Amino acid sequence: MSTDRTAKSVYTSADLESTGFDPIKDLGFPGEFPFTRGIQPTMYRGRLWTMRQYAGMGDAEESNRRYKFLLEHGTAGLSVAFDLPTQIGYDSDDPMSLGEVGKVGVAIDSIEDMERLFDGIPLDKISTSMTINATASILLALYVAVAKRTGAEVKKLSGTVQNDILKEYIARGTYIYPIRHAMRIITDMFAWANQEIPDWNTISISGYHMREAGSTAAQEVAFTLANGITYVQAAIDAGLDIDQFAPRLSFFFNAHNNFFEEVAKFRCARRVWAHLMRDHFRAKSPRSWMLRFHTQTAGSTLTAQQPENNIVRTAIQALSAVLGGTQSLHTNGYDEALALPTEEAARIALRTQQIIASESGVAQTVDPFAGSYYIESLTAEIEQQVKTYLDRIEAIGGMLRAIEQGWVQQEIQNAAYSYQRAVDSGEATVVGVNRFTREDEPGIPIQRINEDLERKQVERLQALRQRRDRLRWQSALDRVKDHARSGQNLMPTILEAVESYATVGEIAAAMREVFGEYQESVVI
Repeated sequence: MSTDRTAKSVYTSADLESTGFDPIKDLGFPGEFPFTRGIQPTMYRGRLWTMRQYAGMGDAEESNRRYKFLLEHGTAGLSVAFDLPTQIGYDSDDPMSLGEVGKVGVAIDSIEDMERLFDGIPLDKISTSMTINATASILLALYVAVAKRTGAEVKKLSGTVQNDILKEYIARGTYIYPIRHAMRIITDMFAWANQEIPDWNTISISGYHMREAGSTAAQEVAFTLANGITYVQAAIDAGLDIDQFAPRLSFFFNAHNNFFEEVAKFRCARRVWAHLMRDHFRAKSPRSWMLRFHTQTAGSTLTAQQPENNIVRTAIQALSAVLGGTQSLHTNGYDEALALPTEEAARIALRTQQIIASESGVAQTVDPFAGSYYIESLTAEIEQQVKTYLDRIEAIGGMLRAIEQGWVQQEIQNAAYSYQRAVDSGEATVVGVNRFTREDEPGIPIQRINEDLERKQVERLQALRQRRDRLRWQSALDRVKDHARSGQNLMPTILEAVESYATVGEIAAAMREVFGEYQESVVI
């Protein structure tokens, strides 16, 4: 659902006065606290956002070809989609993986798969984002191990692992371990990466999936920032210096359909986070106060009916992200309601960003909406809703307790139900679905995954198991378990394990043995 602003057509200074808006305190200048107008003084006049197209399909070779295709067509950063078995810690030959290998992303079982995935791509010269959460520690270790093998300078690696496990319990479901053990793994990654790969973003705190599940714009910001508060506090409790790790935090938001609301949402998120970091957590560095974020256009808004309409939806959503001050952006393929995007759809999605950057003129001014009565009042209105939610979460006892009680999930479900009723009744219009429909729906070419890829992936994996040094492999897995039990940082042992040809599923199983598995409670 969106904030209802339809009753009014004219906004004046009185609308700002009613919110207590202070142009100095609430707006300021670009690149200065509270960063409402953006985190850089010159924003896109100095440097464009990173055009980072999300891709992954089938096996490593197939995905490698798509990455090289995207790089040839002008994408500036890679973004890896992993298949479901990889996401939840099962190898491709596990019975749990049957029929899912390579279907919604690339299958990665071992260091050899990761080598094939990035073959011919210089890892210390390209920024890579990996959408991975429960097994993020293992996939990051694999990436570092491959970089070392190729002679890349590890300390120069740049990129992001999503690594936001809390939203998995809220909206997505690809969790493995009980919440508090999962939080421990995340703080281990913060500490290790700060020393070993200082330019790496070790978490991308994600509201995207909560918005896809049906949250409102205000809920997306509130629940994302509440998760961020939880991660920051966990890192502080683990003994980390906030001004050491906070500048490497990043966020991930959805760009939805209501154009002005989305612009205001992004501005609000920056302002609220800046105050939280400076005033609540007492961070001293201005870099710790900045909310840096990646944006993806809204997959849930794409329709299988008249899929070419999705090109327009994506362009509008992408423009809202740019005018909202995003640091990087993925634009969805128009055919994604039907299948993984074809090369043509991926090219059009990338060209959408390039046209916005090169032809629209929006990158020539830092913050064209600053001072708009409508935008500023809408930003303040969303901010008040966000603060109300944050106060409620604090009263419950924090985000972990709110998730464990199912309160956050219920709030999102209520919002999703309300919006779906509006669509079903015709109160909310979805072009091509409940209005402006057509009876003849011509088909379009869609991406199909070769069913033989699963068999080949399994064969490669089983061959690797036969030729590896079993003593070295077993010893490395035992050390993973020892560190899990003792509380020592897990990352050095996970890196040792992947270099010993232990697989994603085997390392995840070693930690399952110590930590157990999360069991979702049923809220009635």
